[in-house]
Amino acid sequence: MKSRRAFLKSLAAAPAAVHLARPRPAEAALPKARITRVRIYQPPDLNPLFNQSNMVATVETDIGITGIGEGGSKDTLEQCAGTLIGKNPFKIEAIWQEMYIAWFYPPGREKIHALGALDLALWDIKGKALKMPVHELLGGTVRNHLECYATGGARTPGNQRLSLRERARATMEAGYRAFRMGAGDTAVGGPFNTHERVRKVAADCREAREGVGKDGDWCIDFHQRFDYSDAVRACRLIEEFEPYFVEDPVRDEHAHQDLPRLRQMTTVPLTHGEEWGQRYDFNKLVENHDIDYIRATLPNVGGITEMMKIAAICETHAVGIVPHFTGPIATAALVNCLSTFPGPVIMEYNYGGRPIAHLPECLDFANGKALINDRPGLGVTADFKALKMIGEVTEPGRKNVYYRPDGSLTHW
Repeated sequence: MKSRRAFLKSLAAAPAAVHLARPRPAEAALPKARITRVRIYQPPDLNPLFNQSNMVATVETDIGITGIGEGGSKDTLEQCAGTLIGKNPFKIEAIWQEMYIAWFYPPGREKIHALGALDLALWDIKGKALKMPVHELLGGTVRNHLECYATGGARTPGNQRLSLRERARATMEAGYRAFRMGAGDTAVGGPFNTHERVRKVAADCREAREGVGKDGDWCIDFHQRFDYSDAVRACRLIEEFEPYFVEDPVRDEHAHQDLPRLRQMTTVPLTHGEEWGQRYDFNKLVENHDIDYIRATLPNVGGITEMMKIAAICETHAVGIVPHFTGPIATAALVNCLSTFPGPVIMEYNYGGRPIAHLPECLDFANGKALINDRPGLGVTADFKALKMIGEVTEPGRKNVYYRPDGSLTHW
């Protein structure tokens, strides 16, 4: 009888024990917060040739945590920023969906660029609130560092005029995985005869291979400049020099028709997509294995939220990612993203380790490699005294959304 009473007593205590052991809900770990302001800054010219991620955006909250992102233009950032005001910054997917849906027309590439910049800032806020780097929020790293290729070669003293072969050799000696070159050195604004350039490209590629040596890697960007038939000729001529990849061999507008055809005409690895905006642009080429690597990058595809969906498609079909370089904050975000991607990755790196004055903490780079840090959020700090504020949003913007019965957003 005594043992029966003890047994019943233990059963009565079990719910309380279970309650005590139950983990706290996510809301207990994350503080209650609301977005109060978005500011837009113009940094010093960092990438005047490409002029891609030249805006810095900050998202402020009522708990004193500010996130930082990069990309967009003043007008597109202001349009998207109104969606954020008053929102819970930790509901990143819901905010992304509203920024994307709440327009009469789906956003084009310019607005996706701005959406991506603000998405970076939201992930930065969440990481800072949890005192964790973004790569931990994404599942944790699967690699020790990210290998890089040097566009134009590793940095050398400005008074040195090196041949292509010498630049390629210097890149290998600096520790980079690969040397990247353009399709025939032509001055901006100069003539580019695609038929003539095929022969020049073949000669340059021979020189690049000699520079990196038999164990080194090199890659080339065709910049979409070649006619399709000349792209085929060029790819065939350089096969013997074994490029790591040939980038943008065909026009962006025709890629879904021309890349599958080119795939049948050459053995060189192909990559494309630095100008594309979302997973829908990449999906079929990846699914059909018409491409070896994609050039998806931040913030162009819509931020970390969309980048990880694209990465999942690539992992499913064993396709690698070689993201295009856009700017330092976006590259820091890429390090967080792609350090968690299990497929092949090689990063484009344009700064060669030189300091960036307005970003005292941003990229950790050594010996040709992008290093992974454990600083909270994106791991970026900025000196805002060096930046010019050009815009501010504090009021909610367009609210043109509809909800399903369960509370999720649907198209209006």
